Amino acid sequence: MQRPRSTLFRALTRRLYLPCAIVLTAAALTACDRPVEKTDAPKLVNGGLALQDPSLAYLTIEAVSAADSVATYGPVPGRVSLRPEAMSSLGAPTAGRVASVLVRPGEAVGAGKVLLTLQSADAAGARATLEQAQARAAAAEDNLRRQNEMIAKGVGLELERFEAQTRVREARAELERARRASVLLGGGQGDVVSLRAPTAGVVMTVIATVGTMVAPGGEALVEIADASRLWAVADVPESDTAAVVKGQTAAVSIPSARRQLEGAVDGLGSRIDPETRRLPIYIALRGDLSGLAPGMYAELRFPTRAQGLTVPVTAVLIKDGKRRVVYVQRADGRFEARDVRVGPASAGRVPVLEGLKPGERIVVKGALLLDSAAEQLL
Repeated sequence: MQRPRSTLFRALTRRLYLPCAIVLTAAALTACDRPVEKTDAPKLVNGGLALQDPSLAYLTIEAVSAADSVATYGPVPGRVSLRPEAMSSLGAPTAGRVASVLVRPGEAVGAGKVLLTLQSADAAGARATLEQAQARAAAAEDNLRRQNEMIAKGVGLELERFEAQTRVREARAELERARRASVLLGGGQGDVVSLRAPTAGVVMTVIATVGTMVAPGGEALVEIADASRLWAVADVPESDTAAVVKGQTAAVSIPSARRQLEGAVDGLGSRIDPETRRLPIYIALRGDLSGLAPGMYAELRFPTRAQGLTVPVTAVLIKDGKRRVVYVQRADGRFEARDVRVGPASAGRVPVLEGLKPGERIVVKGALLLDSAAEQLL
């Protein structure tokens, strides 16, 4: 009995497919066993790194050059801020209770304006002590005057006049102490103490509320700021602090106020922020400061003079998060890593303060081929 043509076709196909599949599988396994061709990696030879000619084609090598030009460092983010001397904080001069609050935040006040009042038994006692000291001093003065008159008439005793003089000195000392204690209380009469603005300005905060008990040494009850005494604070990265020095000019842009101002570096902060790794730089502003408010965002630029050696920013690598490294080509063609100290980058170049000499040839492009564990500076 003969098989149908379709059955014969399937049988022949199966017989041909299985050997072919076995052959293809074996070929694939053989190909997987072959070693993968590796790229050319740098080799350490005589204390320097060597690359084969194909890899050298990816490096750009230039000689270190000197420069003396004016550049601009920035923009650096910053903000408008009040000078420290612009703030006045008023606390409680004596223990008592807040009787009234007469200002609100944002209100402009003149010097001497009453901001709030306190009711204090201690203040009443201090003022009573002052009145008693005034009375005792006046009585001592009268007694000394009588003793002087009696001595002049020849009927007085020197001993009594000496005692009168002593009592006058004691009364005057007590009066001065009581007067100073009363002055510290501020204005007011009896048990009422009035806290007045020491200078004209704007009320920034009011913490006091009526009925609150307060005491000396506590938090400020009212804060007043002289809004005309402003400066700009720039937050400069730790690595770029060498680019800014005291007295250096600065261009200050305040986008929200559409203002362009000039200033000069008035001082540098003494502590780097541990989170942002930035140092505050304080700039004294010049010109009309009307319309500015504390907290406004600012952008600052500092003109700098690049002197000495400069290299492209692509030539500098970062190692271990803090080292700055440049790869130098030696006379034998090998490459060696050189630690350098650099200044802030500007216009695609960075000044080298230490570590290189004029004329030395360095890798300005492709240095990551020599050190894959490093990072590019910019």
